[in-house]
Amino acid sequence: MSELKLSDPKLFRTASYVNGVWLSEADQYFEVANPADQSEVAKVAYHGAKAAEAAVKAAQDALPQWRAKTAQERSVLLRRWRDLLMEHQEDLARILTAEQGKPLKESRGEIAYGANYMEWFAEEAKRVYGDTISAPTNDKRVVVIKQAVGVVACITPWNFPSAMLARKLAPALAAGCTAVCKPANETPLSAFALAELAERAGIPKGVINIVCGDTPAIGKVFTKHPDIKKLTFTGSTRVGKMLMEQCASTVKRTSMELGGNAPFIVFEDADLDAAVEGAMASKYRNAGQTCVCANRIFVQSSVLEEFAEKFARAAAGLTVGPGTSDDVDIGPMIHEKALTDVAEKLGEAVEKGAEIILGGDRNELGSCFFNPTIISGVRDDMRLFREEIFGPVAPLISFETEAEVIRMANDTEYGLAAYFYSRDIGRVWRVSEALDYGMVGVNTGAMTNVAAPFGGVKQSGQGREGSKYGLDDYMEMKYLCMGGI
Repeated sequence: MSELKLSDPKLFRTASYVNGVWLSEADQYFEVANPADQSEVAKVAYHGAKAAEAAVKAAQDALPQWRAKTAQERSVLLRRWRDLLMEHQEDLARILTAEQGKPLKESRGEIAYGANYMEWFAEEAKRVYGDTISAPTNDKRVVVIKQAVGVVACITPWNFPSAMLARKLAPALAAGCTAVCKPANETPLSAFALAELAERAGIPKGVINIVCGDTPAIGKVFTKHPDIKKLTFTGSTRVGKMLMEQCASTVKRTSMELGGNAPFIVFEDADLDAAVEGAMASKYRNAGQTCVCANRIFVQSSVLEEFAEKFARAAAGLTVGPGTSDDVDIGPMIHEKALTDVAEKLGEAVEKGAEIILGGDRNELGSCFFNPTIISGVRDDMRLFREEIFGPVAPLISFETEAEVIRMANDTEYGLAAYFYSRDIGRVWRVSEALDYGMVGVNTGAMTNVAAPFGGVKQSGQGREGSKYGLDDYMEMKYLCMGGI
């Protein structure tokens, strides 16, 4: 902890948080390691089904009181929580970088991004509207109201451990729900810090509960417990399918933000410098470990050579290193297994004839560092085309016509994010509508913001996070028919 140089050491928590109590005592503990050098950041108390059951009970017990608060009261508490995040942004960023590895400048941005969701839903809490509907007869009145769905289970990933939890908890609390949470065991410390600040903000005990340790056991409680009415998950499609299947026995509502295979299309009429800038922002953020990063870069053949040269020149200027260094652009990958998976995909493509333009190898800094890589000649029979890469590897794929690239871009089971660059207004509309994705960035490589609905189609998930639609997944619609008027 001393190496983190925190201004507020109390933010460094290492235990599950249930009903306002830190469960620091446990039969066993697990290590949270720094991906940059595998050094121990913390030993965290390992909990399982018993703690998860207690968390659900705490959330259920707290639900009536929390749901009874006015929207204004919940809004004030959410806003206070948001302000505390920004007040402690630097400490939270240091904790995040220590356990996840990303550069501090990205960690600071993630803290602000999560805080923005708290601010947004603090306002949206006061804008939950119902309807009055024309009645079939004069002696009746028809009204629709919205109410909190109940206790919500949140399962979040390691790549954005602070922002993803904030993006789920903010609308849940704004809607009047209470929550039980399971952050990834690789990165639990950011979640614990958020809970510490929620307590300081005055959010009552039991409203937020966080349990870490035995992932299958905790997950089983979250998916099977009858008091949990909704489960929200961000992670892989494989795990998302398992959770949906487990939730079926109690017919829980689910929202899933799952895997991606984002196409990034550069048409011949594009501003190539802008396209390179967008590709850099999309591909190499968080060492390529984002669900919306450019996964397949399609470039029209007439500009492929020029784009490749500009792109390689820009990528070669990236600095790889520990996230704590101010000048670093790409930190380590989360663990060596993740790096090995990327290296295997790259090796298979080379064996089948693809050509490495830049990088393609591990960095000498350590076992989790991989150099920014660009590879050309990628075909649709290669894993780099078919599967999510989740690393700093950019495949370049040539195309000839608009129809051809739309077909190739849509040739995947995923449908989360897509990007393309063009200055033809007709093409902008045609391609935007033809791409089978939940989100499309046009002439930009960074499109997510709190006011926009985040989510995908096909096997990239269901539901939307953020935006004016973000409360819908946490509320039930109730129809009231009043007779005898």
